[in-house]
Amino acid sequence: MTDKFILRFVAAVTIFVIAVVVILNRHLIPGPAVAPAFTPYLPMLNAVLNGTCTVLLLTSLYYIKQGNIAVHKKLNIITFCLSSTFLVSYILFHYLMRNDTFYGDANFDGILSDSERAAVGGMRTLYLSILIPHIVLAAGVLPLILLSFYRGLQMQVEKHRKLVRFTFPIWLFVTVTGVIVYLMIKPYYHF
Repeated sequence: MTDKFILRFVAAVTIFVIAVVVILNRHLIPGPAVAPAFTPYLPMLNAVLNGTCTVLLLTSLYYIKQGNIAVHKKLNIITFCLSSTFLVSYILFHYLMRNDTFYGDANFDGILSDSERAAVGGMRTLYLSILIPHIVLAAGVLPLILLSFYRGLQMQVEKHRKLVRFTFPIWLFVTVTGVIVYLMIKPYYHF
């Protein structure tokens, strides 16, 4: 496969995934009238997947620093598969859920009243200051992950190293903040 093909493929996958997420977040495709019973467990699953990816990324870094390419590669394949599972679960959750969840919406009516906003105070600002970069970087890191993964599998070591200098810290930030965002929003989920 040529670099041109890979770059086009990565761009197509990235655009497709971002478009699907935006469409589902805007509820442009209606989900089922009643969500399946497993739906409330998807955010927790996503947090577990993110947390596991965090540990795997750090472990993978350890092994490559030790020169153990075989373990590094296996860990990254597992991390890539778990991140892909996360993405499917995330998309599924946003398809199945009809109502949005808002930080501070204590009465679960989908509206953040002035009293609810006052009750959470600066915590909502903190939540949003974590959530917004998490979302932006999650979208931005997708093509970097795909390219880094491909370069690593092809043993294009120098190209892989150059990409991973950017990919690793962003991917790590996204997995860590994914868990934090879940823990912060969890009390406001209403199923």
